[in-house]
Amino acid sequence: MTLVLRTTDRTTEPTPALPGLPTNTDPLLQLQHETQSADGPGATRCVNHPHELALGGIPVMCSACRARRDWLLINHGRNVWIRCRCSNQWIEPEIRRADFDALVASPHGTTYPTVEEGLTALGFDGVLAGTYL
Repeated sequence: MTLVLRTTDRTTEPTPALPGLPTNTDPLLQLQHETQSADGPGATRCVNHPHELALGGIPVMCSACRARRDWLLINHGRNVWIRCRCSNQWIEPEIRRADFDALVASPHGTTYPTVEEGLTALGFDGVLAGTYL
């Protein structure tokens, strides 16, 4: 399950897209699974950060393409990754989950069934490598 939050204001509510349980599962368990929130400890959340990002006063730069802005920040559990448009991605220990939560102030977003579909929809799958939006 992936909740991708955008930095633009939208008036639509996120629609959770949860992976389904096998068809031979108890109907009560299926209903419980379908009504789970799209956020929580097991959720993967992403937020686009189009500006430069400085950690400890040092600007973040992609080691693959040398980009200095237009990042996707990905949070799962306690970890936060930074992803560049060229598809280079690394875990960033300097950004804690609390820091990520502070960046995600809007309750609106778009939910994608998988991380890969979210990366493709937001242009962080490597197709737009070398471009700034």
